Amino acid sequence: MTKADIQLVRALADKRGRTEHGLFVAEGEKLIGELRTSHLGVRKIFALEGLFSGPEVEVVGTKEMERLSLLKTASNSLALVEIPHYGLDMRALAGRLTLALDDVQNPGNLGTIVRLADWFGITDIVCSEASADCFNPKVVQATMGAILRVRVHYTDLGGFLRQAADAGLPVCGTFLEGENIYGASLPEAGIVVMGNEGRGISDAAAATVTRKLFIPPYPAGRRGSESLNVAMATGIVCAEFRRQASTTGTGQA
Repeated sequence: MTKADIQLVRALADKRGRTEHGLFVAEGEKLIGELRTSHLGVRKIFALEGLFSGPEVEVVGTKEMERLSLLKTASNSLALVEIPHYGLDMRALAGRLTLALDDVQNPGNLGTIVRLADWFGITDIVCSEASADCFNPKVVQATMGAILRVRVHYTDLGGFLRQAADAGLPVCGTFLEGENIYGASLPEAGIVVMGNEGRGISDAAAATVTRKLFIPPYPAGRRGSESLNVAMATGIVCAEFRRQASTTGTGQA
């Protein structure tokens, strides 16, 4: 391991470095093991002795891993992985449930949402350009491997949602007012918009929403927390969409 290797890993902690080199960092034996069998290209692996073998693997010691790792507690392995690039085709989203994130900026929230999408069989997440970078090391670790199976896209979200609405796709959004999600008849396919941690859904995105949904507190009308964490809200919304789809006998959206 050279000083240049350490400098490269440090550079990849920043979005500018990831963009420049076309690489992101993944840490941990389980995640790297999944990466090696996925469609993503693993450029280099630094690992303690006995974990991995192959031409891309460099065996390092514990002290070297501590110098390399971007985690608070150093992992036993670290990989440099090529950033994938996915096309975003509106036609391919027809008949599916897709998440849209409007300036979700906390890496932990984004990572959890990617993991939720994977759990509920959602293959695409469309993010506004101001959302957190899905290849931020904190996001990658929080996805627990789901980043390998969920395609995350970045685009002008307002324009994307207008295009979706024009194409006849239902555009649902979560608000503090709207239909009670548990009483609403939800579509099996469409776009579900989740808003920023502090501001919620922006005016530009809200203007495209065709269904406003509300997650009620329990009991109804009770005054408590001002709002739900966006990752928690996403889990509740996805679960209700999938529950209703499963009761219709399809559950394939």
